[in-house]
Amino acid sequence: MNKEKVGFIGLGNMGGRMTRRLVDAGLSVAGYDTVKERIDAAGAQAAHSIKDVMAFADVIMMSLPDSRVVETVVESDDGVLANSRAGQIVVDLSTASASSTIRLAKRFEERGVRYIDAGISGGAAAAEKGTLTLMVGGDEATVEAVGWAFAPFSTKVAYMGASGAGHTTKLLNNFLNAVSLAASAEVMVAGKKAGLDLHKLLDVLNSSSGVNFATLNRFPKIVDGDYLEGGLTGKLMTKDVMLYVDRVRELGVVSLNASGPLACFGLGTALGYGDVISNRVVDAIGDVSGGVRLFDGQQAKG
Repeated sequence: MNKEKVGFIGLGNMGGRMTRRLVDAGLSVAGYDTVKERIDAAGAQAAHSIKDVMAFADVIMMSLPDSRVVETVVESDDGVLANSRAGQIVVDLSTASASSTIRLAKRFEERGVRYIDAGISGGAAAAEKGTLTLMVGGDEATVEAVGWAFAPFSTKVAYMGASGAGHTTKLLNNFLNAVSLAASAEVMVAGKKAGLDLHKLLDVLNSSSGVNFATLNRFPKIVDGDYLEGGLTGKLMTKDVMLYVDRVRELGVVSLNASGPLACFGLGTALGYGDVISNRVVDAIGDVSGGVRLFDGQQAKG
């Protein structure tokens, strides 16, 4: 295996940042994206096609929006599968359907290619700093073999089990992320309308049983007007919750708590916040709660 070259397909919000980390670590990266400017911004060598990426390296990474796009990129006539060769390793860093992942892994196996699903957590900021957490499924020896390619953009790689286990873990994590963000947004709007000092409210929550990732890491910034732009959008958050619902249905688990975040992020999309960071769900809730903004000086939508 050549440990100096990586092919990367999908250089968007997360993929571009991971590619930049690989380039800055001294690796030679051939990047492919439908938006050429993204390749330039990430510092990768521009590949003109998926075929070019597959010919360039033994390790290929993909960071794509969802399973529909992954399946198109992988299974199209000129896609990843058709241009793969025995001995290659394909790493899917997307948030994707575990059942789709398992099916694709079997197709790759027939060609002598190892397919790894690697869910990522930490968002754009962690990708930029190289401190992502990876939750990985597939052949364990293969996961260990590509550790050198994970190192530039991650500080924790958790092997979760067979094919699909990484993407399943990511969906479970993202569901809890969606629940805590939506619920905390509602609480913060209520606190604002009650006339509470929001910094003091957060201090109490973060030393009490209501503490969660959103109260610790998001709302201390949001109450001062910083929405941490650049992270997961509201529409993508909704997509992740829907993938979670599909996965637990496949597992025979009843989802009793998905309606809350689906309603909240659906509201956000309906009010025009779908393509901005999911943290803006607090503004959507504020809009329908009398025009509330947590940060003084901001105006609600009229």
